[in-house]
Amino acid sequence: MSSVSLLVVAGEASGDLHGGRLLGELREIEPDLEVFGLGGDEMAEAGFDALAHSREIAVVGIWEALTVVPRARRLLQSILAEVDRRSPAVALLIDSPDFNLRLAGRLKKRGVPVVYYVSPQVWAWRRGRIKTIRDRVQKMLVLFGFEEGLYRPLGVPVVHVGHPLVDEVPVLPHVLDRPASSEPRRVALLPGSRDSEVRRLLPVMLEAVEKLRQRESVEVALIQASTVTPALVEEILASFRVRLDRVTRERFAAVASCHLALCASGTATLEVGLIGTPMIVLYRVAQPTALLARLLIRVEHISLVNLVLGESIVPELLQGAANASAVATRMSSLLRDPDSLREVRNALGRLRPALGESGASRRAAVEVAKVLGEAA
Repeated sequence: MSSVSLLVVAGEASGDLHGGRLLGELREIEPDLEVFGLGGDEMAEAGFDALAHSREIAVVGIWEALTVVPRARRLLQSILAEVDRRSPAVALLIDSPDFNLRLAGRLKKRGVPVVYYVSPQVWAWRRGRIKTIRDRVQKMLVLFGFEEGLYRPLGVPVVHVGHPLVDEVPVLPHVLDRPASSEPRRVALLPGSRDSEVRRLLPVMLEAVEKLRQRESVEVALIQASTVTPALVEEILASFRVRLDRVTRERFAAVASCHLALCASGTATLEVGLIGTPMIVLYRVAQPTALLARLLIRVEHISLVNLVLGESIVPELLQGAANASAVATRMSSLLRDPDSLREVRNALGRLRPALGESGASRRAAVEVAKVLGEAA
């Protein structure tokens, strides 16, 4: 397949991570494949010709998405121009439904088969998207078993490949597995992988830590995503006096060394959960997005950990409830109760088996290779 090319589009950090792992596996099956599109650092390491970086359209929420519409429109046209030039055999679109489903419609008109990896959260809201997916997507690859049951009865060709985080997040010794000591409690801050998330959540987390330190002896580790603008983090930290460790590498080990985490809702909650660190999940978006979400969202929980396990294992503080005083109070309550922390950790032990067997990225790569073979 030396002359065959593949378009890959991932519009955010988690999509870039999963895309990078999938491309690594796919290159073992099709080593001569040419790959281009929109992605980030992980996909670049897997041998990917990036037309632009995924951070350019990485935002959360409908209202927030409006701020990147002009840039997204230019990116869409740029990608389509390159599609017309290179004539890819197949397109692999990863998550980012606001951008990728629109792109899928344009690709269908050009006769390019679409494989979609990481389903939009149609089980939570905007279920009407399933009809759009059925019309525009040749094969849907889903991470969660329950998603397969949503698509198949409605005629969408779907394959449950499992969740790649099962392989990506190692099993590590955890601080809670060691006997309690008189050492300070350690807290991890994971404010998100997008600038918009960090802008909304990191100040709340830092203020909560300042309040907590008036009551408890606490050490803090800030898990800083590579996709976040460093100057933004520096600007926010300058407004606070919180002493902390800055972690950009070995983040899993850093989280495992913590008794508790404050975590932005998203894929990071699964990573923290797989490590076994009890957490408080925070979620704040623009008010118009929040109002719309209250009308449309059909699920009881917003964190993936609680959704996958089917019950309220970790606290969720949303919108106005995600304020510094409430977060500090909840942190203090948990850190003063080692039994509750261990109870949460034990419950999180069910997460890894719930996410499926090892080898998800390989299974996804095999499915992409099948479509490439059919197209060729």
